[in-house]
Amino acid sequence: MTTVLTAVTHLHETAVVGAVGRADGLTLVRRCADLAELLSAGAAGVARVAVVSPDLRGLDRDALRHLAGHGVRVAGVVAPEDEDGERRLRQLGVATILRPDDEPRTVGAALAGLATATTSGAPAAPADVVPDLPEPEPELPTPVTVVWGPTGAPGRSTVAVTLAAQLAGAGVRTLLVDLDTWGASVGQLLGMVDEAPGVAAAARASEQGTLDVPALARLAPEAMPGLRVLTGLPRADRWPELRAGAVEDVLRLARSVADHVVVDVGFALEDDEELSYDTAAPRRNAATLAALEAADRLVVVGAADAVSLQRLVRGVQEVSVLPSPPALVVVNKVRAGVAGPKPERAIRDVLGRFAGLEDVRMLPWAPDECDEAVLAGRALTEVRPRCPLTVALGLLAAELEPRASGLRAAAGSGRRRVRV
Repeated sequence: MTTVLTAVTHLHETAVVGAVGRADGLTLVRRCADLAELLSAGAAGVARVAVVSPDLRGLDRDALRHLAGHGVRVAGVVAPEDEDGERRLRQLGVATILRPDDEPRTVGAALAGLATATTSGAPAAPADVVPDLPEPEPELPTPVTVVWGPTGAPGRSTVAVTLAAQLAGAGVRTLLVDLDTWGASVGQLLGMVDEAPGVAAAARASEQGTLDVPALARLAPEAMPGLRVLTGLPRADRWPELRAGAVEDVLRLARSVADHVVVDVGFALEDDEELSYDTAAPRRNAATLAALEAADRLVVVGAADAVSLQRLVRGVQEVSVLPSPPALVVVNKVRAGVAGPKPERAIRDVLGRFAGLEDVRMLPWAPDECDEAVLAGRALTEVRPRCPLTVALGLLAAELEPRASGLRAAAGSGRRRVRV
């Protein structure tokens, strides 16, 4: 017997409740008056399936994610002429759509099928891709590269911005996404308007089921040829706007906007904020954790001084137990003043001894070049294309993206012109 919750507005409630009540194999557990009651009943585990209408007040992607987390699959009921309502439900991830005039047998088969999919081991989360509306597959899958690093300003954003600019300069259409909920800075580094809607608007549209590829592209203007930027939160106190479900949806659609997606995330990885609440609540680090889980490549950035290296060792150990790809470790701001006359050798010895890291990339200390780029509001590739830091990040970009192999040759010529 499949247990069912309904949260349908007055337009179709009578028809839906009647069909569920007459269908074989279904038991109507509760008729929920609003979204809050539906979420409460779902969390109590009293039902396996919920039926909602697109005009249910407050219905968004996070609510569906909450229900899915408690093993409740969701179906929608939409009148045939309500194309906007059906589109909204499908964009939220509701793939099973019922009609108010469906026969009880049809309703029973559809809802029982949802419950069977859950109990048979299929993912309980709402489907992000609608089976009957497949999106065309690109010739090469669009990778998502996440740039993360421990606390202490090791240069995560500078690395992320320069990597994205190098890829764009090599002819790879790139989207740079700022998901740092503690101190977003990509927009400022590239001289973009601080009030640009950016990732907050994209997350809000995703929650409401109105975000698609064209809408995401409109929210990510070009900062330079080939490089689109989805700017971060203008104020750190707006972090509750970036919920995990919306971030996952934004990154999924981002793969259709560009050929490579680079994501700058915050330093914190703790996932225990929800323990402070009696009910489901936003989590400040959800954006970072969701990005790490969606990533295809992970660049971990640490600074070269003694304190930062200790944080890097612990950070690599911490991120290795999370759902994320293997880390490509980068040590930034390498200089003799903090590690002795042969800093690269000393740093490799430390990381090899205490973290077992043998394959580490080194980035030279370039404060003057970085200051010049920030002052101009432009990427390092535009301000100092031949400086050692830009060259080193070009090699890293070529390693992350096979389509940018030309960067290796450019880096080789750059090395002959500059002293590293």
